[in-house]
Amino acid sequence: MTETERADGTITVRSYQPLPYEQPDDGPALFRIHVEETFSGDIEGDGVAEFLQAAHPDGTASFVGVERVTGRLAGREGTFLLQDSGTVAGGVVNGEWFVVPGSGTGELTGLRGTGGLRANLGEGAAIHLDHWFERPDTALGGGS
Repeated sequence: MTETERADGTITVRSYQPLPYEQPDDGPALFRIHVEETFSGDIEGDGVAEFLQAAHPDGTASFVGVERVTGRLAGREGTFLLQDSGTVAGGVVNGEWFVVPGSGTGELTGLRGTGGLRANLGEGAAIHLDHWFERPDTALGGGS
Protein backbone atom coordinates (compact mmCIF):
# COMPACT_ATOMS: atom_id res chain seq x y z
CA MET A 1 0.00 0.00 0.00
CA THR A 2 1.21 3.50 -0.85
CA GLU A 3 1.76 5.79 2.14
CA THR A 4 0.00 9.19 2.04
CA GLU A 5 1.70 12.27 3.47
CA ARG A 6 0.16 15.67 4.21
CA ALA A 7 1.76 18.86 2.97
CA ASP A 8 0.53 22.12 4.56
CA GLY A 9 1.32 25.62 3.48
CA THR A 10 0.10 28.96 2.23
CA ILE A 11 -0.50 30.61 -1.11
CA THR A 12 0.23 34.29 -1.66
CA VAL A 13 -1.34 35.78 -4.78
CA ARG A 14 1.10 37.90 -6.81
CA SER A 15 -1.22 38.70 -9.72
CA TYR A 16 -5.01 38.40 -10.11
CA GLN A 17 -6.37 39.37 -13.53
CA PRO A 18 -10.14 38.86 -14.02
CA LEU A 19 -11.54 39.26 -17.52
CA PRO A 20 -15.33 39.19 -17.99
CA TYR A 21 -16.52 37.30 -21.06
CA GLU A 22 -20.27 37.43 -20.50
CA GLN A 23 -22.21 39.83 -18.28
CA PRO A 24 -25.95 39.35 -18.81
CA ASP A 25 -28.53 41.71 -17.33
CA ASP A 26 -30.00 38.75 -15.46
CA GLY A 27 -28.01 35.90 -13.86
CA PRO A 28 -24.36 35.42 -12.94
CA ALA A 29 -21.52 37.05 -14.86
CA LEU A 30 -18.84 34.80 -16.34
CA PHE A 31 -15.13 35.55 -15.89
CA ARG A 32 -11.81 34.07 -16.94
CA ILE A 33 -9.20 34.77 -14.26
CA HIS A 34 -5.43 34.50 -14.69
CA VAL A 35 -3.64 34.06 -11.36
CA GLU A 36 0.06 33.92 -10.48
CA GLU A 37 0.98 32.93 -6.95
CA THR A 38 3.70 31.77 -4.58
CA PHE A 39 3.48 28.57 -2.52
CA SER A 40 5.30 28.40 0.84
CA GLY A 41 5.50 25.79 3.57
CA ASP A 42 5.67 22.09 2.71
CA ILE A 43 5.07 23.06 -0.95
CA GLU A 44 7.53 25.69 -2.16
CA GLY A 45 7.36 27.30 -5.56
CA ASP A 46 5.27 29.22 -8.02
CA GLY A 47 1.85 28.59 -9.50
CA VAL A 48 0.18 29.82 -12.67
CA ALA A 49 -3.57 29.20 -12.99
CA GLU A 50 -6.54 29.88 -15.23
CA PHE A 51 -9.97 29.87 -13.62
CA LEU A 52 -13.50 30.13 -14.99
CA GLN A 53 -15.87 31.77 -12.53
CA ALA A 54 -19.60 32.37 -12.33
CA ALA A 55 -20.11 35.44 -10.12
CA HIS A 56 -23.46 36.51 -8.68
CA PRO A 57 -24.30 40.16 -7.88
CA ASP A 58 -24.39 39.33 -4.13
CA GLY A 59 -20.65 38.47 -4.19
CA THR A 60 -21.02 34.69 -4.16
CA ALA A 61 -19.29 32.73 -6.89
CA SER A 62 -18.36 29.29 -8.13
CA PHE A 63 -15.10 28.50 -9.93
CA VAL A 64 -13.11 25.76 -11.66
CA GLY A 65 -9.51 25.86 -12.87
CA VAL A 66 -6.20 24.24 -13.63
CA GLU A 67 -2.88 25.32 -12.16
CA ARG A 68 0.72 24.38 -12.88
CA VAL A 69 2.91 24.34 -9.77
CA THR A 70 6.68 24.56 -10.27
CA GLY A 71 8.83 23.90 -7.23
CA ARG A 72 9.50 21.45 -4.41
CA LEU A 73 7.31 18.99 -2.54
CA ALA A 74 8.47 16.25 -0.17
CA GLY A 75 12.12 17.06 -0.94
CA ARG A 76 11.57 16.55 -4.68
CA GLU A 77 11.69 19.10 -7.50
CA GLY A 78 9.55 19.35 -10.60
CA THR A 79 6.12 20.46 -11.77
CA PHE A 80 2.57 19.15 -11.45
CA LEU A 81 -0.97 20.23 -12.28
CA LEU A 82 -3.77 20.85 -9.80
CA GLN A 83 -7.39 20.78 -10.94
CA ASP A 84 -9.42 23.10 -8.70
CA SER A 85 -13.08 23.75 -7.93
CA GLY A 86 -14.66 25.86 -5.25
CA THR A 87 -16.92 28.62 -4.04
CA VAL A 88 -16.82 32.15 -2.70
CA ALA A 89 -19.42 33.01 -0.04
CA GLY A 90 -19.45 35.46 2.85
CA GLY A 91 -16.02 36.76 1.83
CA VAL A 92 -14.47 33.28 2.20
CA VAL A 93 -12.94 31.21 -0.61
CA ASN A 94 -13.18 27.42 -0.18
CA GLY A 95 -11.72 25.07 -2.73
CA GLU A 96 -10.83 21.47 -3.36
CA TRP A 97 -8.20 20.15 -5.74
CA PHE A 98 -6.49 17.04 -6.98
CA VAL A 99 -3.23 16.36 -8.74
CA VAL A 100 -3.98 15.64 -12.40
CA PRO A 101 -2.82 12.03 -12.98
CA GLY A 102 0.33 11.83 -15.09
CA SER A 103 1.11 15.55 -14.76
CA GLY A 104 4.17 15.29 -12.49
CA THR A 105 7.56 15.99 -14.05
CA GLY A 106 11.15 15.64 -12.89
CA GLU A 107 11.38 14.20 -9.39
CA LEU A 108 7.60 14.66 -9.02
CA THR A 109 6.79 12.05 -11.67
CA GLY A 110 4.06 9.74 -10.33
CA LEU A 111 2.71 12.35 -7.89
CA ARG A 112 -0.95 11.89 -6.92
CA GLY A 113 -3.01 13.62 -4.28
CA THR A 114 -6.05 15.54 -3.09
CA GLY A 115 -6.47 18.57 -0.92
CA GLY A 116 -7.85 22.04 -0.71
CA LEU A 117 -7.65 25.66 0.34
CA ARG A 118 -9.43 28.21 2.46
CA ALA A 119 -8.91 31.97 2.50
CA ASN A 120 -10.58 35.19 3.45
CA LEU A 121 -11.10 37.09 0.21
CA GLY A 122 -8.02 39.19 -0.56
CA GLU A 123 -5.76 37.30 1.87
CA GLY A 124 -3.35 34.39 1.52
CA ALA A 125 -4.85 30.91 1.50
CA ALA A 126 -4.17 28.08 3.93
CA ILE A 127 -3.64 24.94 1.85
CA HIS A 128 -3.15 21.21 2.23
CA LEU A 129 -2.32 18.36 -0.11
CA ASP A 130 -2.54 14.70 0.94
CA HIS A 131 -0.15 13.11 -1.55
CA TRP A 132 1.65 9.93 -2.54
CA PHE A 133 3.79 8.66 -5.40
CA GLU A 134 2.69 5.88 -7.70
CA ARG A 135 5.11 3.27 -8.94
CA PRO A 136 6.28 4.17 -12.47
CA ASP A 137 4.52 1.14 -14.00
CA THR A 138 1.12 2.28 -12.61
CA ALA A 139 1.35 6.06 -13.12
CA LEU A 140 -0.80 7.32 -15.97
CA GLY A 141 1.69 8.63 -18.53
CA GLY A 142 4.51 8.32 -15.99
CA GLY A 143 5.98 4.95 -17.04
CA SER A 144 9.57 4.69 -18.13
